Amino acid sequence: MELKEYMNIIRKRLWLIAAIVIVACLGAGLKTYMTTPLYNAEAKLIVNQTYDRQGTAMLDYTLIQTNIMVINSYTEVIKSSAILDKVVASYPDLGLTSQQLASMISVSSANDSQVMNLTVQDTSYEQAAKTVNAVAKIFEAQIPSIMKVDNVTTLSQAPLEENAAPINVNPVMSILISFVIGLMLAVGLVFLLEYLDDTFKSEAELERELGIPVIAVIARIRKEDVKSSHSVTTSQQQVGESSYATVNH
Repeated sequence: MELKEYMNIIRKRLWLIAAIVIVACLGAGLKTYMTTPLYNAEAKLIVNQTYDRQGTAMLDYTLIQTNIMVINSYTEVIKSSAILDKVVASYPDLGLTSQQLASMISVSSANDSQVMNLTVQDTSYEQAAKTVNAVAKIFEAQIPSIMKVDNVTTLSQAPLEENAAPINVNPVMSILISFVIGLMLAVGLVFLLEYLDDTFKSEAELERELGIPVIAVIARIRKEDVKSSHSVTTSQQQVGESSYATVNH
């Protein structure tokens, strides 16, 4: 099948392609409009323990590796009731329970890094920022009594006033992706319908399939053509009768 034939197939069902693409884009736009926006607020904590040499704090490679390994434990400690219960008690204005806090918090760290990223998701960025800062502050204060070592420091807090964009709502990107996917599906459907349609649509297809030339073609007669032909015949008969009557007169 040549490129021209492909284009003819697409052109023949262009209305179907346009309809599918429009529906896909409208669906993406409606979904974006109905989606509740979520915001991320992030605070950074650093796990850093030093040893004292003649009154000077020194870093040791072994201690650094220990700090990195202990981050996995700290990840679980942050989400424990020992921390979250104190956050709820110390910050009642947040209006959250320990279970709600646990579901909102996520903790991560890069490989071979002593920095912990504490993230909170909420439908309000200001609320998310207040929550993540509260958890970081309580965790830093409670870790010495829990782990018997004071090696956690807040590296940075989430700014309370920031023009943050929602992480789950991007209308332009959603519509663009829906347009591309809808177009691909529509074109695929058009070619599938064409493949399933085993009727001959032109003399060239018939000659190619049977290997013999076409001798005659019977055109399809539409109802409009029949009515038009009938009207012309009737009109001619009426004119003929009128002329004949005039001659006899």
